[in-house]
Amino acid sequence: MSVAAASVPSLRQLTLLHARYQLIETLRVPIAVIGSLVFPALALLFFVVPQRAVAEDPVIATQAVISLAVFAVMSNALFNFGLTIAESREKPWDPYLRTLPAPGLARVLAQILSTGTLGLVAVLPVIVIGALFTAAEATVLAVLAGLVALAIGALPFMLIGTAIGYGLPFKAAIAVIQILMFGLAFIGGLFLPPILFPDWLDTISKFTPSRQARELVIWAVEGGTLEWWVWVGILVWTAVSLAAALLLFRRDEGRRYR
Repeated sequence: MSVAAASVPSLRQLTLLHARYQLIETLRVPIAVIGSLVFPALALLFFVVPQRAVAEDPVIATQAVISLAVFAVMSNALFNFGLTIAESREKPWDPYLRTLPAPGLARVLAQILSTGTLGLVAVLPVIVIGALFTAAEATVLAVLAGLVALAIGALPFMLIGTAIGYGLPFKAAIAVIQILMFGLAFIGGLFLPPILFPDWLDTISKFTPSRQARELVIWAVEGGTLEWWVWVGILVWTAVSLAAALLLFRRDEGRRYR
């Protein structure tokens, strides 16, 4: 093997390097991540913990913690993919990065890795508050299964964020992501249990990726029967949002280099 060949960084090294600098760049502006990291924990602390009828019921408290954990992952994915990509498109640095002899896959994997790290950080305060101040209960294996389900349920939100980032300018992306985030949270049963929904709203809720992610994580943590519309919905949302992200990426690339 030649010296030149040996000095070429691998895909893993490039991915870790990109992920490291993306995390550093994100954390240099703390206000950009405060909402996605702090709000879910504050929502649990202010709206669930004081309601002792909810906080002292193991089943309801566990589902409340799960719902806000899903909200933490969803908001983190939408903001970090949507806003990061939209902002990068408006800077000359992003086209320059595309000219470097590094595969685009490294940047994509780095974005997923850095966003996943921030998502895990956002979930931890929710879990800690739920364990200390509510009757929520789950075994270690159940928590690990829930984290895996969270990762699967986050895929549609990552891809939706990617589509927004490539489809809209930065200022428009901020507004769309905020409206979409809170809309999906309310309709998906992350702020209010779906059992309290009227029938028509409950039916609509089942078509949203937030409700599907919620039910998937509850099933992973508590067991029971997984309804068919949960996993089918996640697959459909993942496929549709992936197609939209790819289409908007190619459209943006064509406009940029035209």
